[in-house]
Amino acid sequence: MTVLLVRHATAGKSTSAPDDHLRPLDDRGWEQAEKLVDTLAPYGVQRILTSPYVRCRQTVESLARALGMPAEDRPELAEGSTTEDVLRLVGSLDGETAVLCTHGDVVHEILGEESKKGSTWVLEVAPDGALARREYLPPPA
Repeated sequence: MTVLLVRHATAGKSTSAPDDHLRPLDDRGWEQAEKLVDTLAPYGVQRILTSPYVRCRQTVESLARALGMPAEDRPELAEGSTTEDVLRLVGSLDGETAVLCTHGDVVHEILGEESKKGSTWVLEVAPDGALARREYLPPPA
């Protein structure tokens, strides 16, 4: 099974919204989100899961629209989530190729890697549920 772990695209300054959960993408982030469609479409995405934060939802909106599927809000992908939270979510995917849009701290928690905003890690999920890195896709813009 393939999981496409996406760090949300660039967002406005932390002062651009009254609550960090509501902080939207900036102009560059919208460009990254649009280009993500071409980057991820070849992987045969069957499901799109996202942190409920506005900037994550906006990152995958264009992809969801292009593929004709909903983007599902999942609290397991919100800032501060643990590796265990994400692995439980991955375990519920039943072999579906999925996009998981999340935050930098969660990517670091899972992989021990820093990722640029708008980047994607292509991961393979082993039968035992372990995640293996296959490829790093830099931000598309």
